Amino acid sequence: MSLGSRILPGLLLCCAFAASVPQARAASLGAQARDWGEIRRVIVSQLEAFSRGDAAGAFSLAAPAVRKHYRSAREFMRRVRADYGPMYRPRSVTLLDHFLVSGQPVQPLRVVTKHNDVVVAYYIMQHQPDGSWKIAACALHRGPRIRT
Repeated sequence: MSLGSRILPGLLLCCAFAASVPQARAASLGAQARDWGEIRRVIVSQLEAFSRGDAAGAFSLAAPAVRKHYRSAREFMRRVRADYGPMYRPRSVTLLDHFLVSGQPVQPLRVVTKHNDVVVAYYIMQHQPDGSWKIAACALHRGPRIRT
C-alpha cells in the first residue's frame, strides 16, 4: 500500500469533518496565497504554546468544534500529549508544501521527535467568520526512525 493510499482516506475524512462545521467553513475557493502565511503562523504559534506548556494559548488556536469537543484547555493538552505526542515537543519541524483537499487548506509538516521518529502532520485549517484561521484537525502519519 502506498503512502498516498494510506493517508488520503484519513485526510478526506478529516476534511469532511472540518467542512461540516457551518460557522467555521473555509472559503469556497480555499485559502488564497496571502492566507498561507497566516495559516503557517497559527500552526507555529500552537507548536510554540505546546513547547511552553501553555494549554490556554494552544487551545485558543483550535477551531470551535475542536474546542467544543475537548471542553477545556487542560483536557485538550492532556489529549495532545496522549494522542499527538510528536506534536507536543518535537526535536524539529519543517513546513512542507501546502495543498487543498476539497477546498480545505492543508499544511503538512515533517516532524522529527525526540526519539528520532519521523512523522508527517497534516493540519487541516478553517477560515473563521472573523477572518482568522484556526486548526480544525491534525492527521499524523508515522514514518521510519532516523538513525543517528
